[in-house]
Amino acid sequence: MSMFFRITKRSIKIKKMTTADVLPIRHQVLWPDKSPSFCEVKGDDSAIHYGVFNDNKLVCVASVFIYENEARLRKFATLPEYQGQGMGTKAIVHIINDLKRNNINYFWCDARTSAYSFYKKLGFNVDGGEFYKSGVSYFKMSISW
Repeated sequence: MSMFFRITKRSIKIKKMTTADVLPIRHQVLWPDKSPSFCEVKGDDSAIHYGVFNDNKLVCVASVFIYENEARLRKFATLPEYQGQGMGTKAIVHIINDLKRNNINYFWCDARTSAYSFYKKLGFNVDGGEFYKSGVSYFKMSISW
């Protein structure tokens, strides 16, 4: 008996979005037990919001806040069924390349402890000790070039 498998190549696209576009995934992934407004961040209106699309479906979002020659990643979220498939890595690499093109040489975030190894794999280093926000543990992590 022969078995046939259809192998498809995913169509991954990354594009800039609006705050309204990224809020539903932020809410669903990061703080589903809080109100949607809890997922909004002061300065969202001036941040750069990125969306990762897999076959035209929005599956990952990230928001970057620029302060002179440094940038901060906030509210980075990938739908659970797409985690571990490289969507987040593609987003971070894309963002770093954008930052480099714009002469921004320092990128940091408050990384959930559960995501520590993800950021380490991408070259981020820990800056300081563990801390807590809203009952969740974090480390400040950064990368520079």
